[in-house]
Amino acid sequence: MAATPPNPAASAPRRKVSRHRGEGQWAVGHFTPLNGNEQVKKDDDGLNVRTRIETIYSKRGFDSIDPSDLRGRMRWWGLYTQRKPGIDGGKTAVLEPEELDDRYFMMRVRIDGGALTTQQLRVIGEISQEFARGTADITDRQNVQYHWIRIEDVPEIWERLEGVGLSTVTACGDTPRVMIGSPVAGIAEDEIIDGTPALEEMKRRVLNNKAYSNLPRKFKTAISGSPLLDVVHEINDVAFVGVRHPEHGPGFDVWVGGGLSTNPKLGVRLGAWVPIDEVPDVYEGVVSIFRDYGYRRLRNRARLKFLVADWGAEKFRQVLEDEYLGGRKLIDGPAPEQPVQQWRDHIGVHRQKDGRYYVGFAPRVGRVDGATLTKIADLAEAHGSGRVRTTVEQKMIVLDVEQDRVDSLVEGLEALDLTARPSSFRRGTMACTGIEFCKLAIVETKQRGSSLIDELERRLPDFDEPITINVNGCPNACARIQVADIGLKGQLVLNDKGEQVEGYQVHLGGALGLEPGFGRKVRGLKVTAEELPDYIERVLKRFQAEREGGERFAAWAARAGEEALS
Repeated sequence: MAATPPNPAASAPRRKVSRHRGEGQWAVGHFTPLNGNEQVKKDDDGLNVRTRIETIYSKRGFDSIDPSDLRGRMRWWGLYTQRKPGIDGGKTAVLEPEELDDRYFMMRVRIDGGALTTQQLRVIGEISQEFARGTADITDRQNVQYHWIRIEDVPEIWERLEGVGLSTVTACGDTPRVMIGSPVAGIAEDEIIDGTPALEEMKRRVLNNKAYSNLPRKFKTAISGSPLLDVVHEINDVAFVGVRHPEHGPGFDVWVGGGLSTNPKLGVRLGAWVPIDEVPDVYEGVVSIFRDYGYRRLRNRARLKFLVADWGAEKFRQVLEDEYLGGRKLIDGPAPEQPVQQWRDHIGVHRQKDGRYYVGFAPRVGRVDGATLTKIADLAEAHGSGRVRTTVEQKMIVLDVEQDRVDSLVEGLEALDLTARPSSFRRGTMACTGIEFCKLAIVETKQRGSSLIDELERRLPDFDEPITINVNGCPNACARIQVADIGLKGQLVLNDKGEQVEGYQVHLGGALGLEPGFGRKVRGLKVTAEELPDYIERVLKRFQAEREGGERFAAWAARAGEEALS
């Protein structure tokens, strides 16, 4: 499928222009920007800011940065200003952006499919140590995030990353962001189909392409041929899920319109089976529909999920086929089968299809540092073939380990506090960036998640059921609180002394993969940060006492009375 020209007037289908402003959809003739973000994008493509960073801002310093670049276009190259230290959560929604901005940046390195070589991982670690004060968090979209980045250092960081085939391009912004993929694509014994060739072609078509650099909002992509459903496909804008068609064999089932944040929606199936060589065409068509028909009037309604909710799957598929696939009709196909296990993170030792093994291990809530990453690279080179992966659960994997090297690798990882045999709490706890660096956050997350792991391991040493505990610093759900067994949404609450302190609204019984759905909220249930270990211990003990047979936590939480969940 040929790339669409970047000129929206030329690329959008011709429609009669109505007199009212509508939702700002290009495809119906509404090209006039209806808010400040759309005006900034019309004034200059976000991809163009790189030249100004390299030639002006990095040489003249932070104060030389144009505000529209600082809080807008620089995201197209993976850069956000981080939160100024010392500003408490109560001021998050009160202060102006310039009051929250620090003079340092978060930089996001996109790692599509989670695929890294040890050479790339070592460069990521070295940059962390030299330019980011050692920071290098693994995100739940397989990226790595730095903090404390100075604008003066950005060109050299780009040069080093790009020297080993990495990039920060469209890691943020209203663009096609990182494409998450199965971290064991091409190697797992049980894989239905390897999506890697499609992912690589999708990247080739849209990255750094001005035809797709001005979308209504961010656009999230997932592809996996694993029967474990290991890329949280239900909450992506578009997802391709491996299935076997009874007549045509392995291919992909197409999902659209998923997303969380403050208005969560699960994706819907288009009911179409797509062979791997047609996936890039369908992908490009879905991105183009979003660009042309997506809502641009209100930022809080600009995600694809709102268009899909209004259109429905049938109309979406029809527009895709008729207007973006040249009239080609997609083949009807089956839904993916339910996974046979709840854990989908590939932790532990697993046999590959070639007879070697891969070893998945668990950092604490995705928090690592540059020195540790370089040591992981050393271990992976000594024990494997030089390939590592990140996962959508803030975990990592070393690939291609010979059987007689597995134990040595596991011991080496344990020495770095990176266990391949984690407790359920270490394995299942995830946290977003939180108030330490994020300008949207209200409470602390990373350290709290880490200390919560220790406390629950001490209190419940024999608890071995799959459990997910997701800690989020604000309502925006970067840590997927609505689809966790125990989701914790940060907010300020009152303690028993009437004092305003950090705490959490609790979501219980969310899930993806096995009977996907959003967690329930118990009326009035808010827990202070100090009370959190007591609360979770109490709920998990009730679950153990009341569960029926092999009942999962999510199923128990859905039927339990509010008193059991309080």
